[in-house]
Amino acid sequence: MKHDPHRQTWSRQIEFTLAGIGLAVGMGNVWRFPYLCYRSGGGAFLVPYFFMLVVLGIPLLHMELLLGQFMKKGPVDVLRNACPLLKGVGVASVAISFILCTYYNMVITWALYYMFSSFRSTLPWQDCNNTWNTPNCTTGATNSSGIYTTSASQEFFNLRMLQRTSGLEEAGSLRWELLLILLLAWILIYLCIFKGVKFTGKVVYFTALFPYVILLALLINNVQLPGAVEGIKFFIIPEWEKLLSLEIFNSIGIGFGSLMSMSSYNSFNNNVLKDTLTIAIVNSMTSILAGFVIFSAFGYMSHLQDVPISDLAVDGPGLVFVVYPQAFATMPLAPLWSVSFFFMLLCLGLDSEFCMVEVLVTSLNDSYGEQLNRFFKRKEFLVLAVCGVAFLLGIPYVMQVGIYVFQLMDHYTAIVSILFLAFFEVIAICWIYGVKRLSDSLQEMNGKGANLYFKFCWLIAGPVLITVILVFSIIQFKPARYEDKVFPPWAQGVGWVIALASIIWVPLGALHTLWVLPGSITEKLRQSIRPFGLDVRSNTELEEGGRGGEIIHSAISCEALPEKSPIQTSL
Repeated sequence: MKHDPHRQTWSRQIEFTLAGIGLAVGMGNVWRFPYLCYRSGGGAFLVPYFFMLVVLGIPLLHMELLLGQFMKKGPVDVLRNACPLLKGVGVASVAISFILCTYYNMVITWALYYMFSSFRSTLPWQDCNNTWNTPNCTTGATNSSGIYTTSASQEFFNLRMLQRTSGLEEAGSLRWELLLILLLAWILIYLCIFKGVKFTGKVVYFTALFPYVILLALLINNVQLPGAVEGIKFFIIPEWEKLLSLEIFNSIGIGFGSLMSMSSYNSFNNNVLKDTLTIAIVNSMTSILAGFVIFSAFGYMSHLQDVPISDLAVDGPGLVFVVYPQAFATMPLAPLWSVSFFFMLLCLGLDSEFCMVEVLVTSLNDSYGEQLNRFFKRKEFLVLAVCGVAFLLGIPYVMQVGIYVFQLMDHYTAIVSILFLAFFEVIAICWIYGVKRLSDSLQEMNGKGANLYFKFCWLIAGPVLITVILVFSIIQFKPARYEDKVFPPWAQGVGWVIALASIIWVPLGALHTLWVLPGSITEKLRQSIRPFGLDVRSNTELEEGGRGGEIIHSAISCEALPEKSPIQTSL
């Protein structure tokens, strides 16, 4: 293997591990994981979660880290080399990461808003004596005796911070406070990554580790609250009848290309299996820890309001921006806990956000490095341009209609698009690049190939499970909504356009590959499913070389092409 000698590498390997943990461990661990547990009957979620972690999450994480480190490229070039016919999957993963980072930064913006609002002796959502409160506001129990009431925490989120409109049909005005905080959030992201991975590696020492200090402190505090034990029981005792309604894939986190990009900066002989297990195990244990923290607070709120835990109002962002702040309001030293919690969310969000931005920067440099260097002169200016464009695309989220736009984007990006991309990525790498090549790549780096467990998961378990999840997701698909409001048909249409903005690159990439390859349509198809097929000088040269043929790429040069996968042989 020959690699770009000018490509940056992590100063220390622990920095990549922390960056990987920081990416995998994000707000989803504190928000989406507990929410899915809550909606899926508490502990019933944990059984399929750990099953999927073992047979799908760890093997596919290992696959992404392995190829990123082996090829020293981001997802665009990795997929182009692995399977030219499906090279569009790499472009699509970059597209979906960029789309995701434009609205994910809104969660960081909200966390900053709450953190700034907590620097006072009395939290603004502790009572109903504020200008934004309605006559239905209450600080105690919720709906009773047929009288509709809203909590002070809920009104702060909806009427003070968001000042949301009645629905997507009403755009409202720009929230200037949120716009300025969004700008601050992007400045923080820029400062984390503008100097490259060597500087980012120093940042993650704090952003990846500090959240655990806060989570442990919150857990120690929460378990002492009345009702906390009942909340923890709800978390760990399954309701089996809800097992079939799970949305499991959200907790896996594959297909965005972020970890593949970050691993491309590893040293070639780094022990990638150790990083895989560390990131996967820490990510899962963090989700479990966050579950105990959140559900102990649920039990406390259930005790205060005298309602069952299953009846607490939780939906999407409401978990961390409505229910949990409401719990803070009744705790001793409420402002301290509130500031700490939202600063923790900031750290979690920054890790994930700058890794998603780095996907685009890495891919642009891999594909158009020389042209971009001539135009921008320095990488810092390229990063600034990417952050600036993302900031402008985030303006719709800071309008009064923003929460609905956010929910629409999240539904069709993080739920719909990623499943299709993960499916095609697994087919391209596990079946067409082939398990043998994956194992040979690992052996070239670490001196030992993949074991039987990984080979089985890559060849059979991974593709089958991804297919099953995709099919069931299509069958059980529900239109996007926010709280009890299902978005109108035109909005669902916009949502599908958003989903297609990333998915469309898969067929476009396939058509482009078939267009540029020489020969008849049969020869084009055969060549398009050969790894590094776009870099082989001619079909004849490949056939004459038997298992090989000289393969040349700008950053990768292999002297022999490993034997064909079963799919290629059949064709």
